[in-house]
Amino acid sequence: MFETVKNRRTIRKYLPKDINSSLLNDLLETSFRASTMGGMQLYSVVVTRDAEMKEKLSPAHFNQPMVKNAPVVLTFCADFRRFSKWCEQRKAVPGYDNLMSFMNASMDTLLVAQTFCTLAEEIGLGICYLGTTTYNPQMIIDILQLPELVFPLTTITVGYPDGIPAQVDRLPLEAVVHNEKYHDYTEEEIDKLYAYKESLPENKQFVEENEKETLAQVFTDVRYTKKDNEFMSENLLKVLRQQGFLKE
Repeated sequence: MFETVKNRRTIRKYLPKDINSSLLNDLLETSFRASTMGGMQLYSVVVTRDAEMKEKLSPAHFNQPMVKNAPVVLTFCADFRRFSKWCEQRKAVPGYDNLMSFMNASMDTLLVAQTFCTLAEEIGLGICYLGTTTYNPQMIIDILQLPELVFPLTTITVGYPDGIPAQVDRLPLEAVVHNEKYHDYTEEEIDKLYAYKESLPENKQFVEENEKETLAQVFTDVRYTKKDNEFMSENLLKVLRQQGFLKE
């Protein structure tokens, strides 16, 4: 498994081969052994195999082709509804309609999602995380009929890889690990830590194609802009209120 993680790639193209239901269920059930807040398991997973349902979900993910081409699409949801209902049916009063509860459920959900991905890759399946889930949560809520206190957090496409793409670069260990306390970065350290990323031909091409001066400007001015982030933040807060995790 160490080598599997070290050599992993994001897979966006899949063979036209289904995933056996018992295999998928085994992967999911095993992933539910991941750490969880107080043993509450604050997550649900919606499994989408039906082509018509994938077609409906596709616009929420900006029509990325893997949504329709993958044999299985998994929507991992932060879920306090099930636990709250259990509390109510056992004469306990749940108090989980708040931001802290959403954060706890989110951590549970992402731990399970990543555990599932690691297990899936270990047996030869390919996965792709879709960050678009929190861009368009309302569309996904409507399509999957998610009730109050359930929020779609991440979507993962799963299938047998159709080819192995090049591995994407990562920052070196010293860029991320801080010993004992946080060490802030000097200008010289930033230059050194990002030098390899900036030197890659594909990243130089991004800069040229977008008519920018630096790779950083591609991120700030094109890919993840302040305007877009602020718009999506407002939308995220709106839907969190609607789903009962934030008070008006």
